Amino acid sequence: MKFRPLHDRVVVKRIDAEERSAGGIIIPDTAKEKPSQGEVIAVGPGGRDEQGKLIPLDVQVGNRVLFGKWSGTEVKIDGVEYLIMKESDIMGVLEETATKKKAA
Repeated sequence: MKFRPLHDRVVVKRIDAEERSAGGIIIPDTAKEKPSQGEVIAVGPGGRDEQGKLIPLDVQVGNRVLFGKWSGTEVKIDGVEYLIMKESDIMGVLEETATKKKAA
């Protein structure tokens, strides 16, 4: 990807939601909500404080993150849809447990 976010901006690619509900019902595309989690593709260098000192971002490329339903701006780069949002729009990073990594 030939895009570099500035300041405290983050580029996120949505991770598709499950095709089935918890009860096993198949959810058609028209009824699905846009997923509110994604993978961080690129991060900016960070924001600046009042003295001009650079404050690095907490999220890193490859992190799986949760964000709000209306967070970010949707853009299409090289035919792929991404979200560009501020780091403050991200609610948290999803951490994989050791047991899940071993099972995979």
